[in-house]
Amino acid sequence: MSEYKDATQAIHAGIQQTNEQENSEAIFMTSSFAYSSAEEAAAMFGGEMDGNVYSRFTNPTVALFEKRLAALEKGEAAIATSSGMAALMTLAYTLLKSGDRVVCSRNIFGSSIKFFDTYTTKFGIDVVYVDATDYAGWESLVDDKTRLCYFETPSNPLYEVVDVQRVADICHAKSALLCVDTVVATPALQNPLTQGADIVMQSATKFIDGQGRCLGGALIANQALIDEFTGFMRSAGPAMSPFNAWNLVNSLETLALRMQAHSANAMKLAQWLESHPKVAKVNYGGLKSHKYHELAKRQQKDFGGLLSFVVEGGREAAWKVINGTKLMSITGNLGDTKTLVTHPATTTHGRLSAEQKEKAGIAEGLVRVSVGLEDIEDIINDLKTGLDTL
Repeated sequence: MSEYKDATQAIHAGIQQTNEQENSEAIFMTSSFAYSSAEEAAAMFGGEMDGNVYSRFTNPTVALFEKRLAALEKGEAAIATSSGMAALMTLAYTLLKSGDRVVCSRNIFGSSIKFFDTYTTKFGIDVVYVDATDYAGWESLVDDKTRLCYFETPSNPLYEVVDVQRVADICHAKSALLCVDTVVATPALQNPLTQGADIVMQSATKFIDGQGRCLGGALIANQALIDEFTGFMRSAGPAMSPFNAWNLVNSLETLALRMQAHSANAMKLAQWLESHPKVAKVNYGGLKSHKYHELAKRQQKDFGGLLSFVVEGGREAAWKVINGTKLMSITGNLGDTKTLVTHPATTTHGRLSAEQKEKAGIAEGLVRVSVGLEDIEDIINDLKTGLDTL
């Protein structure tokens, strides 16, 4: 369906109508598939015939989500996983072996740092960290042993924006692969595969689902890499459930519209926060004052629904602001229709050491807001109530 625009592909890509002639996407809630003969079963299990084998790695509903997401990401193929962290596990355990190096931005999700430091290093993999926008640092750390480079853009929660093509060129000069996590932007706002990345990682749990209903993750890349990831999926099994895939397929239909609305609300909230006397700093790429505003404008279609801000007074002040809100949900998730608020230093990045938090810029006075789709005046008034407690 490459002849169609993104909005059309978000609704139609990957559809295969069954004999029931349904107009809405079917859901195939089955663990296994039956065959007309032992010969047919052997041919499908052996890869000699196309067809479904077992829902751990082949399911029609999951395949529909994969095809639709790949179309929106401008990638050849995708593989869906049970969560965003399952996608990271699939990425690492498929591509890496003892002696390889991984170069990561230190401004990535706290659980991702914990995964790399705890569960990859014990297999003899060298994991090193760099400030994501320190391009000289990337140059110095990406060496001949580097297999994978990884960063978020925009990053959560500080909205750090990385020049994808610039880092891709550094990686490719050493034959390393670049994976970009673009969960904050989603394919509605950014397509890193068109900007030099080899792999895109998504936590579909966030804005892709958009309503806080289910978990999901995905990797999008060329077909050869997806085939490698599928081999790991077949053996290890971090698979997306058909029900979650069905939810996410339907969510993709409205993703672009929702991201426009999230972006509009977040921009108004960021501008209001920037003028508030009790706010020391606002992190949002849509603000002209933001360090990475021009790069964000160049790489993204819009700025998305995630922002953070800093208040003086550390943890006590941040908690006062959060506890003073009434409309917002206090939760570590992001990407919901509801506005969500959290204290990153004690939730999403709470497992990091004090030194790791300091290096990643996760201050005790930092408050993160995933801006929802409520009326913006109600969102602003709710945060005003919280800030008035200081």
